[in-house]
Amino acid sequence: MKHLAESATTLRPIVVGDIDAVYAKIARRIIPFLVLLFLMAWLDRYNLGFAKLQMVKDLGFSEAVYGFGAGIVYLGYMLFEIPSNLLLERIGARKTFARITILWGFTSMAMMFVKSAPWFYVLRFLLGSFEAGLLPGVVLYLTYWFPARHRAQMVALFLTSIPLSTILGGPLSGWIMGSMGGRAGLANWQWLFLLEGVPSILVGLLAFLIVVDKPANAGWLTEGEKRLVLADLEKDRVNAGAREHGFSQALKLPRVWLLTVIHFCATSSNATITFWVPSIIQGFGVTNAIRIGMLSAVPYIGALVGMVLVSRHSDRTRERRYHAALPCLMCAAGLVGIGLFAGTPRLAFGALVVAVASALCYNGPFWQIPPMLLAGTAVAGGIALINSLGMLTGWVGPSVVGWLEDVTGKTATGLYVIAGLEVLAAALILLFMPRGSLAADGVGSAASGPA
Repeated sequence: MKHLAESATTLRPIVVGDIDAVYAKIARRIIPFLVLLFLMAWLDRYNLGFAKLQMVKDLGFSEAVYGFGAGIVYLGYMLFEIPSNLLLERIGARKTFARITILWGFTSMAMMFVKSAPWFYVLRFLLGSFEAGLLPGVVLYLTYWFPARHRAQMVALFLTSIPLSTILGGPLSGWIMGSMGGRAGLANWQWLFLLEGVPSILVGLLAFLIVVDKPANAGWLTEGEKRLVLADLEKDRVNAGAREHGFSQALKLPRVWLLTVIHFCATSSNATITFWVPSIIQGFGVTNAIRIGMLSAVPYIGALVGMVLVSRHSDRTRERRYHAALPCLMCAAGLVGIGLFAGTPRLAFGALVVAVASALCYNGPFWQIPPMLLAGTAVAGGIALINSLGMLTGWVGPSVVGWLEDVTGKTATGLYVIAGLEVLAAALILLFMPRGSLAADGVGSAASGPA
């Protein structure tokens, strides 16, 4: 009788409430550390915007040199993101995330020794090379743990690390820049790279202890919870329908390449404006570095709220297209507003908040589109391909903005160009991405039916 009772329990249908409670438990265990990983990455990548307040003058760099060096990090991404994601599929997330985080931490610290433009370029390139694979790696990693109906929200929760890095890191960076200069013979920007590089190394070492590769390896899940999750993920995979599994075949799909163009355009603002936020605020007449740091956090507080709400609504409605396109249009309006209201600091700052917040709201819904087309090795390589080529805008964008600022004397000129790319991204999403909802494809029913 006991055996029959156990069998009945094992074979009972998956109840939505039960499985969603397990996913909530998983989210509580893995999302906070993923947020911490990317928070460290974002802080070490974009603290250059605060270093610029003094570093450019100390080293005699032009705006064009700064813009080129700020963006060359994305060349490293382009070259190494695909190999990193394919390697993650073979060796697991634990080793991959630890390797990435430790190496970029050492590279970020090395920025304190920069004396010339060539070394500035080399270290920024290495920073991108070592960080390559983290974002697409986490997007892939989340597919091991969550079905499609939860993933937009999980990706958005992970990407809250971006606004958090500025909400927390902006005041910290401002304090370091405003109070550490001259100590032990180091400039304030040298202290910035040193003090914000060490935590990344420590977090990378923690990854060896905390990250679990897949649900089957999670000691904090019961055997029953593991069975529920694995059965639900398999049902989700079946309901997703036929998708391309081979990476070489994925490269032949026009929509994969279109997604890279969309991502290039859509991330142009976020990958560019972050380097200029402190300078834009300084242009409003704010001279105190600590106050600049505090004000820099405000747009990202709006982003933090917006990302969660947009992605949650996208999951609830199973709609990705409009949820990705509309933030691009709002971002374009904000970028144009920064230039139009340049003479009215309060309005210009409001436009900055809209631009930054909207740019980040796009990500959660967008990253649910590639798994609708690809699976297996194809989705691992495809996500990395889309992110690596798309994020080249992070090199092109800052270079263009820096060059136009040298030519015209105005940051706004470059921001108008970036706004045009945002509009193009929205148009491509609305014209060419799949219409309808995931629910229409059967994905929304993944938690119903027998195990």
